[in-house]
Amino acid sequence: QVQLVESGGGLVQAGGSLRLSCAASGRTLSSYSMGWFRQSPGKEREFVARISRSGNSTYYADLVKGRFTIARDNAKNTVYLQLNSLKPEDTALYYCAARERDGNPYKSGSYDYWGQGTQVTVSS
Repeated sequence: QVQLVESGGGLVQAGGSLRLSCAASGRTLSSYSMGWFRQSPGKEREFVARISRSGNSTYYADLVKGRFTIARDNAKNTVYLQLNSLKPEDTALYYCAARERDGNPYKSGSYDYWGQGTQVTVSS
């Protein structure tokens, strides 16, 4: 089992940047494919980005492609999400998640472990 803790959220103006971190403990992160999701009030949790166990493959939601970058450092047991060119519609609670079993990696139900989330608020 792995425990995940996100950090790095905050309030930023439109066009600004943030770097989110997801620190893992309890089990080595290299055992898991990792994903970032986000959820706004009244909306369903949505896929943002994912990265393979090795870090060689990354995938993004169309809404964030070209602005967000996911990366991992397995030696540090940490996954990152760099958020650039932020827009007010990016405002949400951002979650990292770990997946060790097969399933649709774009669906939140396929992930086994979740952090508590970190809030990102983008002002216009």
